[in-house]
Amino acid sequence: MQPTAKSEPAAAIPLSPGPAAGGSMVPRTAPATPDGAGAVPGPAAAPGKVHAAARPALVTHRDCPPPHALPGCACADMLSPAARYCELFVDVQHSGLFADSKTFPDCIPNCDPDLIVARYRESRDTPGFSLADFVQAYFTRATVPDSHYVSDPASTLREHIDSLWPVLTREPVAHPPQSSLLPLPHRYVVPGGRFGELYYWDSYFTMEGLAGSGRGDLIVEMARNFAYLIDHYGLVPNGTRNYYLSRSQPPVFALMVDLLEREQLASAIDFLPQLRREYDFWMDGADGVRPGHAHRRVVCLPDGAVLNRYWDDRPWPREEAFLEDIETAMRSGRPHHLVFRDLRAAAESGWDFSSRWLDSPSTPGGQPADLATIRTTAMLPVDLNALLWHLEMRLATLCEQAGDAAAQAYRTAAQRREAAIQQYMWDGSAGAFVDYDWCRGAPRPCLTAATVMPLYLGLAQAPQAQAVARAVTERLLDAGGLATTECTSGQQWDHPNGWAPLQWLAVRGLARYGHDDLAREIAQRWLATVASLYMHECKLVEKYRIRQSAGRAKGGGGGEYPLQDGFGWTNGIASALMALYGDVPATCGADDMAP
Repeated sequence: MQPTAKSEPAAAIPLSPGPAAGGSMVPRTAPATPDGAGAVPGPAAAPGKVHAAARPALVTHRDCPPPHALPGCACADMLSPAARYCELFVDVQHSGLFADSKTFPDCIPNCDPDLIVARYRESRDTPGFSLADFVQAYFTRATVPDSHYVSDPASTLREHIDSLWPVLTREPVAHPPQSSLLPLPHRYVVPGGRFGELYYWDSYFTMEGLAGSGRGDLIVEMARNFAYLIDHYGLVPNGTRNYYLSRSQPPVFALMVDLLEREQLASAIDFLPQLRREYDFWMDGADGVRPGHAHRRVVCLPDGAVLNRYWDDRPWPREEAFLEDIETAMRSGRPHHLVFRDLRAAAESGWDFSSRWLDSPSTPGGQPADLATIRTTAMLPVDLNALLWHLEMRLATLCEQAGDAAAQAYRTAAQRREAAIQQYMWDGSAGAFVDYDWCRGAPRPCLTAATVMPLYLGLAQAPQAQAVARAVTERLLDAGGLATTECTSGQQWDHPNGWAPLQWLAVRGLARYGHDDLAREIAQRWLATVASLYMHECKLVEKYRIRQSAGRAKGGGGGEYPLQDGFGWTNGIASALMALYGDVPATCGADDMAP
């Protein structure tokens, strides 16, 4: 057990005037926070006036992001919808005009946004004003490709996946003026469904599948898009919308570069500048953080060891999940800006949402957990830190090749991180790698599939890999593949759901250490699950229920939105696994292959 970390003292800070008329400079004191980030004021809790039949709001337009750029970014696309449209944005989100909170942030303005806001303020209190009519007049709903694609029931799973790549591919077209969509210079593959933009960690697993389908052309173009994002914004955002620019996702750009080199599509050293800049993003503040404190994504433990966490620079409700975040904060009993930041940090993890980040349940078999107990910024995730170790190692190697003297510094950083991971994140009694709660000085008890990341990257020692294989077999392996966690919380990144990227990490990680039989077993069970649902519904979906069920496989549950079809990384990992283990027979389903 390690000593509990101390928090930063509270700091009095001036609050920037909001985008609404009449904003004033007033001091606001940020409460001391367990994550040591008492430097950003959060939104006030008092309800404000809301127009157009919207109910009273916890968050008003004065609590939305101020219209200035985030640190390190200097691009024209910085102004997110909440900052552009002020109270109009809040009123629309509260109005119920759209079933999905993501719809309005993705809308395209039909004229200058400043003019739209001015006309809204002029007309909103006039007799007979209709918010629905106003929105319809001044905005165009972003085109979401509908499900016009009809699968051919006679197609094999492989044929179906190969035919889907063109459907999910987007061309770089004229950027809609002042919309939330970030422009890209090359083609890319989207996940599908409501996710019509490029997403960061999704894309790595999609690219592995593109390799299995022989689509090296798309792999190169997607990698170039990510390099472009790093060059222009200083990070790879969660997705290519400006409301995602305050957070990233698991740093897998180095894995994309490895893939390019493995497939002989490009040299890794060509991407050295972008790899260095992404590392700088994740390590911002590391030189000055004191033991027991944190700065953004960097945590310095009491003994001086430096590890990383997930974070977001905006302590407001996510624009794409506005109402959901407000409702969660209202239930929490905590300062709302801390809840918003923890929700956003979980979105940066890609595991949104999971018992990994919640206070309950902390052990298997708990009751459904309340998302309001979220504490993401208090957790040091093992998979994030393993990825950053890999990035440090790759930077050391590439700098050596380039004759750059920084190579030794990166290698030393990797060695220190490896020692810290072994000290804080290896649970010998459980035989698994685990997350670490740095605020409480204790490892997290619930086993998750993140335990396989050190194997995937070659960080684990052989005896540790043996122990992880045993833990995975006993605690995470289910009839339809690998469980996301052993906890059943009601969140979508928990049991009984299975997700394609975690199957890939487990299969390749176990095989790397010689556990080929278990790797093959996981791959075959997962492919059988995917094939079963495809056989009955002629589609692939975002996540799957991996418990044994009579008749056929089913899509997973939970989450903030309906189950999505498409689906980028499911297609990708099925393609990659079939390239390794052979295609699934057309008549094969989960019932045929599950034990």
